[in-house]
Amino acid sequence: MTQRYPRLLALVAGGLSATGFAPWGLWPVTLACLALLIHLIASAPSRRAAFGRTWMFALGHFTIGLNWIAIAFTYQDTMPHWLGWVAVVGLSCYLALFPALAALGTKTLRAAPDGQADAGFVLAFAGLWLVTEWMRAWVFTGFAWNPLGVVALEAGWAARIVGTYGLGALVMLASGALLLLVRRDWKPALALLAGTVLASGAGWAVQRTPAPSTDLPITVVQPNNDQSDKYDPQEAARNFARLERESLDRQAQVPRVVFWPEAATEDFVEDGYPRRYYYPETPAGVRARLTRPLNDGDILVTGGVKLDFDRNGQAVAAANSVFAFSSDGEILGSYDKSHLVPGGEYLPYEEILGQIGLSRLVPGTIGFTPGPGPQTLDLGAFGRMGLQICYEIVFSGEVVDAAHRPGFLFNPSNDAWFGPWGPPQHLAQARLRALEEGMPVIRSTPTGISAVIDADGRLLQSLAHHTAGHIDSVMPGAHAATPFALWGNLLPLALAGLLILLAVALRALRR
Repeated sequence: MTQRYPRLLALVAGGLSATGFAPWGLWPVTLACLALLIHLIASAPSRRAAFGRTWMFALGHFTIGLNWIAIAFTYQDTMPHWLGWVAVVGLSCYLALFPALAALGTKTLRAAPDGQADAGFVLAFAGLWLVTEWMRAWVFTGFAWNPLGVVALEAGWAARIVGTYGLGALVMLASGALLLLVRRDWKPALALLAGTVLASGAGWAVQRTPAPSTDLPITVVQPNNDQSDKYDPQEAARNFARLERESLDRQAQVPRVVFWPEAATEDFVEDGYPRRYYYPETPAGVRARLTRPLNDGDILVTGGVKLDFDRNGQAVAAANSVFAFSSDGEILGSYDKSHLVPGGEYLPYEEILGQIGLSRLVPGTIGFTPGPGPQTLDLGAFGRMGLQICYEIVFSGEVVDAAHRPGFLFNPSNDAWFGPWGPPQHLAQARLRALEEGMPVIRSTPTGISAVIDADGRLLQSLAHHTAGHIDSVMPGAHAATPFALWGNLLPLALAGLLILLAVALRALRR
């Protein structure tokens, strides 16, 4: 079948490879499928055939892994719901170009005249896969969801050094080793495996001891407010009542930080807007209501919305924001989301796509504008907080203001419209950010999965999907900055360069 129907086989294998991600976690299947992909590329009769086979593999891989995007369309009544699957396949067609470019480059660098991949071929493909995954995260604003390294999360210590993209290259090396083992090419297979084990061991050795603990109390709230009710004015009071109920703790002995989800409030909390934007409450009244569940000395951190106005008092832009409030309703600081969701908070090429009936998934006529990037808010006795709203947390190496390193990251999110696959995938990527940066991550979402993640990426506590509740805990401690936190994606790119140089060197020696 590999000779008669290679593209069909690649498509099926690509779809199966996506089961290595959450919620299935079938990483051995992913390794086997990637081993088959390497064989299909090596045995391809030309660079064009290698490109086509890999594009088909990646089309299946992304279409299955991103199926949750189609479910998001079911919450938008201005477009037919079937367009969700058109969006999934269309996006996957584009994303599949990146792995296909890696295959094209590999076939150029390490053509396999006998149709068999050797160690050099695997090294080249792993290095170029890393480079193209990194490119996928920023070309045309980037879409970094589900990088390959996520399948190795539970043993992903190497991410402390080479980050998520480097971890993906190690997964590819392990897959190549599997292919060589099947062919009984023992020595190069064991050499590749030894390299992955050595890198993993180095990542483990960077931080062998647990992070120091803190005694700072926190409450993470998950109200289980359904996405279908979010923009219904009739449900606003009921939605807030759930937030308030899960936040109340009049028996607390010491002040705490209370975390609410992304866009937990639709009310405008800043002073200075035209009066019509506050009706029927004043901004001071809104802040007093939001902080009503707090005890003296508590801090509330919640998602909200900011507006920008023209000189005529008309709102012309919005920001997806997070606000920190003291218990007396004072705004202690705020943060504006930088990485907006394409198709969600803005529509790329709106002047063209709007003509064929497409619109963004977030309702409203005012466009969202991006914020300046990672920032740190000082919460006084509660330490320094970094913020990444929802989708932003998936961008490896872009989540922390390194000049003002925080003690933890807060990732308020709204995964309520992402079906059963999106939320666990999102959680897994947040855990990798904790591991890379050496700091805890706190997640609060309307319907789950809310969680407390320690500085080693371990899930300490969580609330199940579609469950109302709250987590009372203490803030996990942070490690000193990891090598990846200090150098960012320079380290995985250096790894890519090393792998490609080794591939070229092996080719020269073979000649």
